[in-house]
Amino acid sequence: MAHFSRSYSNFSSLDMSMKKSPQISLINHPIAKTSVDFSSDEDDNGGVRRSKADQVWSSIFSRLLAQWAQWFTSVVVGSGVLLGTVFFRVLRRPGSGEGTMVAELSPLQERRLQQLQERLRIPFDGARPEHQEALKSLWRVAFGNRELSSLVCEDWKEMGWQGNDPSTDFRGGGFVSLENLLFLANRFPRSFQRLLHKEEGKRAAWEYPFAVAGLNITFMMIQMLDLRSGVPSSHSGITFCRMLAEDESAFDMLYCVAFEMMDAQWLAMHASYMEFNAVLRATRTQLERELMLEDVHRVEDLPAYSLLLST
Repeated sequence: MAHFSRSYSNFSSLDMSMKKSPQISLINHPIAKTSVDFSSDEDDNGGVRRSKADQVWSSIFSRLLAQWAQWFTSVVVGSGVLLGTVFFRVLRRPGSGEGTMVAELSPLQERRLQQLQERLRIPFDGARPEHQEALKSLWRVAFGNRELSSLVCEDWKEMGWQGNDPSTDFRGGGFVSLENLLFLANRFPRSFQRLLHKEEGKRAAWEYPFAVAGLNITFMMIQMLDLRSGVPSSHSGITFCRMLAEDESAFDMLYCVAFEMMDAQWLAMHASYMEFNAVLRATRTQLERELMLEDVHRVEDLPAYSLLLST
């Protein structure tokens, strides 16, 4: 895979407070369109010919049917089985002519999605010993043998928590956001240290807080992938379900990519603390674009995955 630039442009964000589900405004990009004349032509006798629009859509529909038949023959009939793939159906909402794309999951995907959704429902609880231990583990991977004086102390601010008690920052992120940080630290330790200590690029005088930024990335991903729904219906969510078939840790892996993308966008925008929301919006937009690429079936297929491999 070609080296992936750490500079991103034209991205989008999330409210850092996480006290309530914020509205995310995606940047609109111009899309090249083919001009089609939908007016009808009249013949010399005044009769109305078939509209050009009907001709265009008829041609498109015929091509789609031909492509579908070819795919069905070569993949489904040829192999006899289609494993780990997301199927789709279009539902009509009552009282509306609009169709909604819904993923049809394989048993493996359904099980892994349910397991992930169960993780998302676990709030962070500072009184639970396993949650306390997870925080201590995060401290150890961040600062090595440096002793933590207490679970509530000023030292946490060095990691990018907003106050002396990290438990007050979780809110909508839940325990899974701490698990995401730990996954990044253990799976990609070099990337974790680079992001924590802001080692690359020309940094702002007022940098984004590492830990709180991580919580916001988790929350943004939950929204983007439509994981609060029973079955995702967004394009990004459906692509993510395909990734789950390949890797049960796809959510954690995608989180690591998103964190690197956010930092790259931060540098590209020469951003400062007050612009964090704009940077996160831009990160979401770029991540959605990459998830729409046809050849993306695993997190490792994303162009931005190479950011995790840079030294």
